[in-house]
This record gives sequence, C-alpha cells and structure tokens, in this order.
Amino acid sequence: MKKVLRTFKENKQFTLFFILGLVVIGIAIFAPQLSPYDPLDAVMTESLQEPSSAHPFGTDKLGRDLLSRVIFGTRTSLIMTLCLVAVIFVIGTFLGVIAGYFGGVVDAVIMRIADMMISFPGLVLAIAIAGMLGPNLVNAVISIAAVSWTKYARLARSMVLLPNMVTQMVVTAAADIGTMMLELASLSFLGFGATAPTPEWGLMLNEGRTYMAKAPWLMIYPGIAIVICVVVFNMLGDSIRDVLDPRQE
Repeated sequence: MKKVLRTFKENKQFTLFFILGLVVIGIAIFAPQLSPYDPLDAVMTESLQEPSSAHPFGTDKLGRDLLSRVIFGTRTSLIMTLCLVAVIFVIGTFLGVIAGYFGGVVDAVIMRIADMMISFPGLVLAIAIAGMLGPNLVNAVISIAAVSWTKYARLARSMVLLPNMVTQMVVTAAADIGTMMLELASLSFLGFGATAPTPEWGLMLNEGRTYMAKAPWLMIYPGIAIVICVVVFNMLGDSIRDVLDPRQE
C-alpha cells in the first residue's frame, strides 16, 4: 500500500490523469443518475432549442436533451472502446506469441498477413470492412480490430522471450484507448458505426453537421467530449508508460 501511495505522490502527471480517467469512468457508470432527461426521449415541440437552464447543452432536431445524450455517449464510447482494445490486445498478442514461439512457416504466414493489413491505410480498410458488414457499433469494433491487431502481434512476437512482455503489452493497450475511441467516433461520424437513436458522440456530430450554422451546439458539445476523453486517456497511457516501463527507470 505504501508503495502505491508513493507511486501516486512521485508521479503527479499520472495521478492527475488517473483521477480524470476515473471521473470519465464514473460518468459512464452513473449516466442514468447524472442525466437530467432520457437521452432517447424526443419532444418535437422543443426541437433545436438553444442552451438554457432547462437544457444546458440545448436540444437536437428531435427535441432530445443534448446534455443527456452527451453523458450517455460517455458510456457508449467507453464501453465499445474498451471492448475494442481488449479484442485487439487478445488477438494480436496471441498471434504474435504463436508466431514468435513456433517460428518457421507459422511465423511467416502470420507476419505476411500482418504485412498485408499494414499495406492499406487503416481507416480506409476499416471503412471498407464496415461497409460490407453493415453500420452498427459491433461491426465498427470488428472492422477496426481487423486492421489494428497487427501492432500487438508484431510487438508480442518481438518480445515473446522477454520476462517483461506482459507489462509492455499492457502499457501499449492503455496508450491505445484514446486512439481507438477516436477511430470509433470517426466511423460513426462517417455513417459506418453507431446508428440512430444510439447516443454516441461520432453519430451526434454526424447528425449535427446539417445544422452547423443554425445550431452549432449540436457539434460543439459532442466534439468537446471527444477531445477531452481522447486527451485524458492519451495522457493517462503516456503516464502509465512512464510508471511501468522499466526502460524509463
């Protein structure tokens, strides 16, 4: 316990972003208690209302409270991002360990597949896969996972004989949370991820762009939420690397 407390005391950046990360997780967990309205409750008579005391973030084209949708969007984005990171961590690490341990033909096949995936622009290939599978969040996770496992496979393959392999893989996964969150939001914004009426930040940006001149708050608040969460988890990942990576000592 003393060692943990000393770690927090000696690494102020890690402590700050760890607390902010917990705040984001808390918002996701307690979204129903924090949201003033049902995020799916449409009130057409209150369509596109400006931010006010009744609706601090305004309302969307269907009269839904934007603050409630942004809060619930935290839960949607965080859950799907963590699922995505877990999938690419498990698949990539497993294939990398298999390739590094057995070598030979097994290594060649896995690494050539990885090379083939890397040769395409990641987001473009993810869009193509999502287009074939159909637009929804699960297919978005599958699409991004299909093009993102290669980094973990290569890293695991190169470290398969090293004792600190697990630590390095965990550090890499933590650092990827912000990036994966942004990629999921990008797919939703382009119409290949979340579908209406799911409260998801990328989808909210997509829905709000039509009204950007008339109701800019529809894009401002989901955009701010994305930026804050991506920055928090990127900085938290960097801080975890500083704390756990033995090469930093």
